[in-house]
Amino acid sequence: MGPVIVLLPVYDDWSALSLVLERLDGALARTGLAAEVVVVDDGSPAPAAPFEPGDYRALGALTVLHLGRNVGHQRAIAIGLAYVHAKRPCRAVVVMDADGEDDPEDVPRLIEAGGRDRPRIVFARRARRSEGPVFRALYRLYKLVYRLLTGDSISFGNFSIVPATLLPRLVLLSELWSHYPSAVVKARLPFETIPVQRAHRLAGRSRMSLVSLVLHGLGGIAAHGDVIGVRALLGTLVAIVLCLVGIAVVVGIRLATDLAIPGWASYVVGLLVAILLQTVSLSLVFIFMILNSRNYSAVIPRRDYHDYVASEERLRA
Repeated sequence: MGPVIVLLPVYDDWSALSLVLERLDGALARTGLAAEVVVVDDGSPAPAAPFEPGDYRALGALTVLHLGRNVGHQRAIAIGLAYVHAKRPCRAVVVMDADGEDDPEDVPRLIEAGGRDRPRIVFARRARRSEGPVFRALYRLYKLVYRLLTGDSISFGNFSIVPATLLPRLVLLSELWSHYPSAVVKARLPFETIPVQRAHRLAGRSRMSLVSLVLHGLGGIAAHGDVIGVRALLGTLVAIVLCLVGIAVVVGIRLATDLAIPGWASYVVGLLVAILLQTVSLSLVFIFMILNSRNYSAVIPRRDYHDYVASEERLRA
């Protein structure tokens, strides 16, 4: 059946990665499981000391993919998944962060859940968020905007297990280049979630800024770009119809009744015509956006991943 592979993207976070691998090794050893590790080095600066794997019991082969440039967390995951599909036959792939916030103790639960019944991706959903009130408020706002624009809901991150049978379909998704969870949702790949508690960073400081968080959220929404364009186009068409109905009502009141205040009809019709012209312009923009997206040659991880891999380093055979 092949091994389970744990995929960890990392950017200049080697001290935390060492601690994560130690805890992961202990969690797997206690449950009688084993795994191999693929680390995607997302263009990190050269560390002061080279990364050295520990004396693991449950972790086998450890490979580091060094990318030629920093591409970001989501794209590093896409490259890692495409690499595993092309070069490393396996039973399943566990995707997790290398800072410790994805608890290594939950990996055996994911492996167990991923081995049940029919093949499906299993995401770890944080049962309760431990961030500050501002972050939680922004996260709720993001989920609301995501639902309004895409028609889907999302309440999980990257921490997950992907069965080998679904990996070929996943790495063909161009949306995977923007946002891994959104790609799964949009492609209607089978998935479920299990509740977990958020752990804490094991070492170093997070480099995730407000700008990075906003870009991450926009990436999730952008994965549904064509759907959002169609929904926006339908919204503008509804607005056009309402404007035309409003103009007809105002003209009817002005010509057929004595209810209109002098000058009122002209101002209202002028306002509605201005809104109508703006709405027509927006609808044309959305039409061109949709047509352009249909002709756009997107990045396909399965096809293009190797262009970003500068070298492959095997630290444990």
